[in-house]
Amino acid sequence: MLLRTILLLAGSVVVLTAAAPNILWISSEDNGPHLGVYGDSYATTPNLDALGRRGMIYRSAWSTAPVCAPARTTIISGMYPPSTGSQHMRSMVRLPSPMKMFPRYLRDAGYYASNNAKQDYNLELTGEVWDESSREAHWRKRAPGQPFFAVFNFTVTHESQIRRRPHDAVHDPERVTVPAYHPDTPESRRDWAQYHDKMTEMDSMAGRVLDQLREDGLEDDTIVFYWADHGPGMPRSKRWTYNSGLNVPMILYVPDKFGDLRPAEYAAGGESDRLVGFVDLAATVLSLAGVRPPEHFQGHAFAGKHETPRPPYSYAFRGRMDERYDMVRSVRDERFIYIRNFMPHRIYGQFIQYMFQTPTTAVWHRMYGEGRLAPPRTHFWETKPAEELYDLHEDPYETRNLAADPAHGEVLERMRNARREWSLSIRDLGFLPESMIHSRSAGDAPHAMASDPARFPMGRIMAMAEAATSARGAGIDELRVGLGDADSAVRYWAATGALVRGSDAVAELAGPLRRALADEDPAVRVVSGEALGRYGSDADAGQALPVLLDLADGSRHGIYVAMAALNAIDYMDGRSDPALDRILALPAEVPGQNPRFRAYLPNLLAKIRSDAGRDPRQQ
Repeated sequence: MLLRTILLLAGSVVVLTAAAPNILWISSEDNGPHLGVYGDSYATTPNLDALGRRGMIYRSAWSTAPVCAPARTTIISGMYPPSTGSQHMRSMVRLPSPMKMFPRYLRDAGYYASNNAKQDYNLELTGEVWDESSREAHWRKRAPGQPFFAVFNFTVTHESQIRRRPHDAVHDPERVTVPAYHPDTPESRRDWAQYHDKMTEMDSMAGRVLDQLREDGLEDDTIVFYWADHGPGMPRSKRWTYNSGLNVPMILYVPDKFGDLRPAEYAAGGESDRLVGFVDLAATVLSLAGVRPPEHFQGHAFAGKHETPRPPYSYAFRGRMDERYDMVRSVRDERFIYIRNFMPHRIYGQFIQYMFQTPTTAVWHRMYGEGRLAPPRTHFWETKPAEELYDLHEDPYETRNLAADPAHGEVLERMRNARREWSLSIRDLGFLPESMIHSRSAGDAPHAMASDPARFPMGRIMAMAEAATSARGAGIDELRVGLGDADSAVRYWAATGALVRGSDAVAELAGPLRRALADEDPAVRVVSGEALGRYGSDADAGQALPVLLDLADGSRHGIYVAMAALNAIDYMDGRSDPALDRILALPAEVPGQNPRFRAYLPNLLAKIRSDAGRDPRQQ
């Protein structure tokens, strides 16, 4: 057997070692580690269970983001999306040159890279990323002897499929374990049972790909990963940075031929408690292929020639989810998860049109409005504390917040500091409103802008955000000073601080908030308008509403400002009713907008229309 193989690819000569491993990814959507090999006795997943018994499972794998597009953006870039400005659902930004999406590095090393078929990134494609990305993409199309990196993604477990009716149940709903945060209703049981039915369907699809690998005689030459893109497509799992929304199955099989590439703790049929996340996948695949990960990658290779030591923490984030804005950061170690809510004035379960199509969501919301629930099942429909801390060993459903428990003060402070240091290290662009990310970038890649202290003085901005959104944080005088700061992002967070604190704070800061209605930056005008519109005097609300109406016109101010302004109007509840006709006459789309945003303005307008005169508890 030749030690080296020379391949002629695209007119260039690429020299590869004959021993380069093939790498196969099998991925599924919207599911947690609900597999038999993970100890779920209700699950029926024989093919993935067999893969897990031949390989190794990761118990503490995190998707980094609890929703598909930001999660896949993490994977394809090898970077945390808040560092590239791509954290918001279905946004679209650029990577700085010369950064590449990671399959390009494999192709440069001689690999054939195929993707079947989902991309769904929040980053513009830079160059030719895949040899083929389509429903027909397959390793079988590569040149003879060429190593491959092949991805197969299955959507049968997606949120939209677990609520599709009619459906012939296979798993008995009466045997379902309903999480402690969900109401135990027939709707919840049916949804969870159907979720497991879809997991069985997905397992069969994965089995067929593994059969093809075997038929082609490639089983001993191919490293196989299986993972899901985030937690289950159920409320408080998908979209939420609890462990319930971030913990995913991850199985790694490395054949004996490539034993030297196995992780240090690898054992067939074993399991690893190493903290791994999607930000690590690009670095790990390159490491397995013998390619040193580029320096701008922010993950840690957990296998291969460039394996790194175990990191002490995993990190995750939540930004805008479809039409609703939020900002959450999460950190976990081997036992605890810490959650920092930077918009504690928003309830957990903000109305998202797509999420409310799930029967569990609708019945849960209705039962809360009828006063038929008790904690912890009420929490999802209420505003958030600034900080949350859960013991995953003692409280796997994350229902007992330990942040105020003095016995856990040291853990809280340690993890609070870890979150802060991580945000600083990646230059977290979540501390800028989405519209401000784009205005400050001014045609540049947001990541490049974030690296410029003049355009993004992150330390000052984050300090105000932390103080403004914490009960132990800024007082009225500090917020007053912040509202007059030279930096618009500091002003934005100071105004947010008034909104978070409610009526008394808005009354004391009414003067600077009124002046902020004419701020040069529209994001500052939006949050100041909401503060006055919700909590100010009738005169203040009357002054704020025309400003918000103007900003909600996307044809004048763009999609990001319009979405933020319509959210603010929606949260004014009945105080916006005098302008209802004008609100409903606003443009439902923005000329030239990315088609990925096409549903967001219509969803917000439909919500305002249906909720005119609503009970505020039902928002």
